[in-house]
Amino acid sequence: MGIRSIERCLNVLLELNQQPINTIAQLHARTGLPKPTLVRILKTLEEAGYVENDTRQGGYQVSAMVTSLSSGYHKSPLVVEAGRAWALAITRKYKWPVAIALPDYTSMIVRFSTVPDSPVSPFHSTVNRRLQMLTRGMGLAYVAFVESEEFALILDALTKSDDPEDGLSHHPDELNHLLTRVRKAGYATRASFVEPRNSNTIAVPIISQEGRVLASLGLTYFKSAFATEQEACERFVPILRSAAVAISDDLGRLSKNMSVDVSEFGAI
Repeated sequence: MGIRSIERCLNVLLELNQQPINTIAQLHARTGLPKPTLVRILKTLEEAGYVENDTRQGGYQVSAMVTSLSSGYHKSPLVVEAGRAWALAITRKYKWPVAIALPDYTSMIVRFSTVPDSPVSPFHSTVNRRLQMLTRGMGLAYVAFVESEEFALILDALTKSDDPEDGLSHHPDELNHLLTRVRKAGYATRASFVEPRNSNTIAVPIISQEGRVLASLGLTYFKSAFATEQEACERFVPILRSAAVAISDDLGRLSKNMSVDVSEFGAI
């Protein structure tokens, strides 16, 4: 059994990382924790140096010290290593943030994001954000291309979920129609009824040279920047597809290099 107070503290820290400034009221609405509890947690984090109370902006924000929490983590999935440069290149040229998300059973987790490099990002931070499979562009771009066995496992778990964003799992005909449309188009977008509604994400699958879908690559933009969703898709889908193919090629080379290194080490 976990320690409840530590879980609450970590949840607050995660929420603080999603926005540049957070008020007690905002944190209360997002976490459901009582305001006195939030005050105690924030005071503890502030005393430890992980949080700052910015009175000028009227809220709390994470401090630079939070970066030390990841200093001991050095592993990164190979697909992220292969895709990092391509995601950054797209953001440098087109300004919009790009992310790479990997599956985690019934959802996708953003493992890399160019939000810090984008001057027009709708988000403050997206790394480690969990995205639903059936309503989010990056989720649909993955689940539409998985093998049937994996899809069956995901769908079975989703039908047991009470999250409204998983509700489509109870309507197989409608879901199959949506996934067929995504496969035919080769890309997916975010459902219009989920938040944030002022932006949209266009995503494509990253498929290995062996034909297995590994991750999804997505670009997020403000809807007001384009007349229609179709206009945005016509502009960015070819770019994302080309990048996904290049990532797959680079991933193949990285995998081969790792195999060579391992075999040479074993021969010593």
